[in-house]
Amino acid sequence: MIKENKIIPAPSQRMTVIDALRGFALLGVILMHMLDHFGYTTGNVSDTAFPTRWDGIVQWFTNTMIRGKFISIFSFLFGLSFYIQMDRASKKGIDFRKRFLWRMLLLFLIGLVGTGFAYVDILTIYAVFGVVLVFLFPLKNWILMVLVCLLLTGVPNWFIVGFDNIRFDNVIIEQPSVTVPGDIAERPAGNNSPESSTFFQSAKENLTVKTLDKLKFQFMYSNTGYMILALFIMGFIVGRLHFFEHVHTRKKKNVRLFFFFLLGSFVILMTIKLMPDVPSNLLRSGVEGGKIPINTLLILALSTISTVTLSGTLAMGFITLYQVAGIRKYLNLLTPYGRMGLTNYEMQNITGAILFSAWGFGSVFGNMGATVLFVLGLVIYTLQVIISRYWIKRFIYGPLEWLWRSGTYLKWQPFKREQQR
Repeated sequence: MIKENKIIPAPSQRMTVIDALRGFALLGVILMHMLDHFGYTTGNVSDTAFPTRWDGIVQWFTNTMIRGKFISIFSFLFGLSFYIQMDRASKKGIDFRKRFLWRMLLLFLIGLVGTGFAYVDILTIYAVFGVVLVFLFPLKNWILMVLVCLLLTGVPNWFIVGFDNIRFDNVIIEQPSVTVPGDIAERPAGNNSPESSTFFQSAKENLTVKTLDKLKFQFMYSNTGYMILALFIMGFIVGRLHFFEHVHTRKKKNVRLFFFFLLGSFVILMTIKLMPDVPSNLLRSGVEGGKIPINTLLILALSTISTVTLSGTLAMGFITLYQVAGIRKYLNLLTPYGRMGLTNYEMQNITGAILFSAWGFGSVFGNMGATVLFVLGLVIYTLQVIISRYWIKRFIYGPLEWLWRSGTYLKWQPFKREQQR
């Protein structure tokens, strides 16, 4: 009993920093999605992409520091949450795997609804990867790390392209004219057609054509989908290593990890700079039967790894700042937001759909420049932070978290906090 009393504070602090970090990750997600119009292309985007110098600066900043990094942190935390749930259940002598599979089915359904509003919604993919984690659960850490390395280096794409289509002389021959969409779930994949002018028409297009394009890009034309799965596994491994259970007592190690990720990111980016440039659409050309130089696959692998190391830099920077008492009290404002991460993520997508869709106000917001959209994203995020803080004071869970938890256990869970008198 004495031993248990000594370790009680650790999980509480562990969950606080995890929730705050999740809230921080969702800041980057909404800012990137705002600049990408949540996947909608209403308005004269080409005429208003860089109307001012500030728009160019904001676009450069988001593409360099935000795109792909914050969704990576969000993905990593999902794998960590999987471990925490399995660990808690195992300590109670419960095998949580079957219930977790059911939980992923419910998440998939929530994701389908979210995708109806904005095809950039990633929860359906999270649900599928969650199922994969259940089957990877018995494997040892070294085997999981091998899988992570294979995924980050894009080995699955080598098989999709076909080894016969890989040129080892790095000579770029004439390629078919193709266009590759941007980051998965972070950049539009097509234009709205007149048929998508109503919500139901738009939802149908999001759930069919645009989702298919998104999946092709994630798993055929880039390493993005495999990177997300790798981050899931990495989060699970970090959970096994009990990193967050002792994160509040290892301040110096946290600082060293921050500089390790920072240095690694710099080395990888410099290596990419020294390599010959290649067209960004070559991987898609290889998938469609064209020849692709090995240099393209190497640059793609390095770019994927650099995204992960930059994400690690941001995450460890946040954790390091969180250890400073004077700063922690401000970062803790994000904790309620992170605890309601599922609700806030879906509310971002619903809000984005209303702002940018043809059935919403796309003709207005679709014409706004990057700077205005960036500031508007900050405003929406701030409002969500304020609402989350007041909500958590009165309720135990966010609305979607409560429904998801109730559905998981097939029993209505406590929702409203008991008011102290």
